[in-house]
Amino acid sequence: MRTAARAAFAGVLLGLLLAILTPASPASAHAVLKSSDPAADAIVPEAPATVSLVFTEPVQLVAGRIQVLAPDGSRADQGEPSVAGTTVTIRLRGEAQGTYLVSYRVISADSHPIAGAFPYSVGVASTPPVAADDTSAGVDPVVRTAIAVAKYLGYAGLLLIIGPVMVLSLLWPHRLQRRAPGRLVWTGFGLTLASALAALWLQVPYTTGTGLFGGGWSDLQGVLGSTFGAVMLVRIGVVCAAALLVRPLIAGTGGESRSDLAVLTVLGVAAVSTWPLTGHPSASPVAAVSIVIDAVHLAAMAVWLGGLVMLFGFLLPRADERELGAILPIWSRWATVAVGALVLAGTTQALIEVGTLDGLVSTTYGRLMMVKVGLVALVLAVAAYSRRLVQRAAAGGVTRPVRRAVAVELGATAVILAVTAVLVQTPPARTAAAGPAGGQAVTTSYDATLTNESFRLQVTAFPATVGNNSIHLYAYNPDGTPLPVVEWVATAALPAQNVEPIAVDLLRITDNHAIGEVSLPTAGDWELRFTLRTSEIEQSTVAGTVPIR
Repeated sequence: MRTAARAAFAGVLLGLLLAILTPASPASAHAVLKSSDPAADAIVPEAPATVSLVFTEPVQLVAGRIQVLAPDGSRADQGEPSVAGTTVTIRLRGEAQGTYLVSYRVISADSHPIAGAFPYSVGVASTPPVAADDTSAGVDPVVRTAIAVAKYLGYAGLLLIIGPVMVLSLLWPHRLQRRAPGRLVWTGFGLTLASALAALWLQVPYTTGTGLFGGGWSDLQGVLGSTFGAVMLVRIGVVCAAALLVRPLIAGTGGESRSDLAVLTVLGVAAVSTWPLTGHPSASPVAAVSIVIDAVHLAAMAVWLGGLVMLFGFLLPRADERELGAILPIWSRWATVAVGALVLAGTTQALIEVGTLDGLVSTTYGRLMMVKVGLVALVLAVAAYSRRLVQRAAAGGVTRPVRRAVAVELGATAVILAVTAVLVQTPPARTAAAGPAGGQAVTTSYDATLTNESFRLQVTAFPATVGNNSIHLYAYNPDGTPLPVVEWVATAALPAQNVEPIAVDLLRITDNHAIGEVSLPTAGDWELRFTLRTSEIEQSTVAGTVPIR
């Protein structure tokens, strides 16, 4: 029996460690920037009046987290941006030529942040401005880990409420005291409330991209006023109301009535429904169906696992053979229905979120889903064995093997809960396949300063990808003053693939500034060589390596 207990404890411990140590995808956003106007890296002839961002899902704005920087680094946006469904519109001021930088951070329909940045140019490209306040920063790793742990504890709290309350109200023998299982139920309430409060707190740095204690009162107000905040406040209220109604049941005074149990059931359904309203189902292509399916999945999990905890922790050690002969067959039927609902709902939801076979094997979400399915298959095999033991127990009594089997079920399902806590923080395969991870439209670029004894050359090449690339050159004396250049010559070569030097046509813009365009046909580390002639007899060459992806 001690070995069985150790197995259950090890499963719980491993589950917590998995929730803490398993990384989510590099970005935690669950939607994608589908398009923009102007497009990323575009060169438009005239300054636009607005910038439009179109996402794959409806989004909510984060105050102060959308900006457009002019070529000189000043703010080019004016007023507050507006949002209509999937489209965000930013009004602009100013008509200066050069490269602008758009950075954004919004909240997707499933409560996850979407952050990114991209440049566009008016008239002619220039060196992209640098944002002093990076609104497109990712999620702090500590915040991401804390959210996963909070979700895990929330799931644990839910199953410690629903399953035990059902057992206490319908299966608990009258002669057994309720103090110990009552403490278990109160622990469930404590975990659920603590998880909800932690979720509200963590949503602030999660939304703003700051550290664990980042953000201010205005950011917290923004979270409380969002859909996520409203749902979490409803969860807290419903759980508190359920705690008041469940007190007579835990005390065993008989003060609970049928109407109380009916209201408690309604509150339980309402509480369970708050989970899908702040997760992937709310942004599903068939949101109403996904929300119902996810609620059924979660409720079935809570009934099954919560009942197993009561069975393992209290009924099998304390109930006599006669009582177990009556309880175990009923519990077995409950477990069969709950597991059936769990598998059916989980399969349906997986089909919606994964969408394709390729998404199952090529995305983090799909691979985690396969891990979860494998663990569930293991648990179902143990559950089938437990059911046979229950049938034998009802006939002659074999509670010790039943308890061992239940311990294995609990240990494995603790790991499943951890995988689920990570899974809900991972972009679904249907959105991961729609564009860059996390919906970021961040351009790649090459920025370097190449030096020799004669001059310093500031080089910018973007987007640093296969195809057409813009090159900007600024020449300076070693002391930092502009260097007049008489003639500019540049070549691009890929020695690793025996690509001979390609001439880069350069256009002299000012005495120390030149621009050019070059088509790089394949990925690799391209060698750019620049020769600057500064007089009739003086010239010098510098070189740099540009990674093209």
